Amino acid sequence: MAARLLLLFFSGALLLPAEAQNSYDQLSDSYKKGVDLALEQLRSHEGVKHHFRFLRTVDKTEHDAGFGVRFLYHHFYLKPTKCPKGTTISDSQRCPFRNDRPLMDCTVFYKTLSDQMEANPDPYVHCIQKPRLTEEMKQLRLDHWRKMTYSTGGATIMALSTG
Repeated sequence: MAARLLLLFFSGALLLPAEAQNSYDQLSDSYKKGVDLALEQLRSHEGVKHHFRFLRTVDKTEHDAGFGVRFLYHHFYLKPTKCPKGTTISDSQRCPFRNDRPLMDCTVFYKTLSDQMEANPDPYVHCIQKPRLTEEMKQLRLDHWRKMTYSTGGATIMALSTG
């Protein structure tokens, strides 16, 4: 019995990297663009010393503003890998996760038009090591999301009278 549990545990541990890659592959192209934007910002930031790969989605939502316009919100984790910073490899076999560094907690939101990311308003990207994320930072993320989605004019359209 104990041997079976041990075998099951190690089998699951070996599948984790493949599942992480699969979870990225299962994202829609619109959400992948946000993850890629966060990864690009991490690669270009000189204070970040590691290469990261997508681990999993924590939360995601959409706000449909009509006429092909959507606002996408995506909260996810990135995990450092054993590959050097700047590596373009995202293969879990050639660039495995490392377990001696904290996860990167990221939130991105942005406007899309016909599934293409728009430059205006500026996409919002916030990534920080998970242990350093504060409740105040979480609230600032939500406030910024509400401000972005509220400014679309949706409230004004709803306020129109038909009578």
